Amino acid sequence: MAARGLVLGLLAACIAGAAKESVLNVCMDAKHHKTQPGPEGALHGQCAPWKDHACCTAQTSAEAHQDRSHLYNFNWNHCGVMPERCKQHFIQDTCLYECSPNLGPWIDQADTSWRRERILNVPLCRQDCEQWWEDCKDALTCKENWHKGWNWTTGTNQCPRGFMCQPFKYVFPRPADLCEKIWSGSYKYTTEHQGSGRCIQMWFDPAHGNPNVAVAKYYAQNGADASPVPWAVLLLLLLPPALRSLL
Repeated sequence: MAARGLVLGLLAACIAGAAKESVLNVCMDAKHHKTQPGPEGALHGQCAPWKDHACCTAQTSAEAHQDRSHLYNFNWNHCGVMPERCKQHFIQDTCLYECSPNLGPWIDQADTSWRRERILNVPLCRQDCEQWWEDCKDALTCKENWHKGWNWTTGTNQCPRGFMCQPFKYVFPRPADLCEKIWSGSYKYTTEHQGSGRCIQMWFDPAHGNPNVAVAKYYAQNGADASPVPWAVLLLLLLPPALRSLL
């Protein structure tokens, strides 16, 4: 019994450790992502913080800054010109999504023609979400969920028939509404603050290191999604009979 408990414990520890490491330092299986992160010394503009270790290419980072980017043919100015202070947040959002290798704990399967994986419920720092809302509250949009439901007949997104342009503050009454609803739950509003090690930052100074590395490690180790027990059972079935007999 003691030997059996020891082997099971070792198996569980090994599997749990492997599961935790597997979600760190990874790129999504999506339209423009590299297969694995690496240095990109020429990343453009707001994507530059990831230049030493990125899931995006220099070309992707440049496209992220265009009003009608070829990345997804998405037009920020679907209800008139988006104010520059608001647009900066959407550019930063795109840079985080395309470039960050620290989103592994929140990668989920996606059933779409243009990507196999997406992010879900990434915990955003309070300052990032609230400043995003503050700078965009007077900008105009016609939709709450920007992932779907657009009129694409012209090749780029247009407001569907019957949808009226109105200020963000009416479409998204609270910061949490903006961060959580605009991309189908990709982000989750939190009350955690920047530097706490408990929330992902869209904005950071690379001179002080990437704070999202520690956040990904924390959630990989403490998240409720991974359970080693089913994998332990599976590995037990794969063990040679002689080793299983010791259990």
